[in-house]
Amino acid sequence: QVQLVESGGGLVQAGGSLSLSCTASSSIFSISGMGWYRQAPGKQRELVASITSGGRTDYGDSAKGRFTISRDNAKNTVYLQMNSLKPEDTSVYYCKARGRYGIIDKDYWGQGAQVTVSS
Repeated sequence: QVQLVESGGGLVQAGGSLSLSCTASSSIFSISGMGWYRQAPGKQRELVASITSGGRTDYGDSAKGRFTISRDNAKNTVYLQMNSLKPEDTSVYYCKARGRYGIIDKDYWGQGAQVTVSS
């Protein structure tokens, strides 16, 4: 099992900034890819940004140019810096981490962090 603890998020006015962090812990799994997804009411969960253990990043279209993902491998922690926030960024943001044990890969999700952007 992999445990994920998210922090950050909250309420901000449009144009403002927020940050999220997520720390993964496991006694047997190593952590490979980590990322952030979001899901608004009535919508499908979508990729915000992801990052491999080697630092390769991928961003969803809505995040490009405004959000930055980073990670500290020593701490198994992933960060998301969100700038120039828009009301349409309002959503629950979920951290995802891929645990690896031998040939087994399994994805784990955090509990979610609310981000609300007011206009």
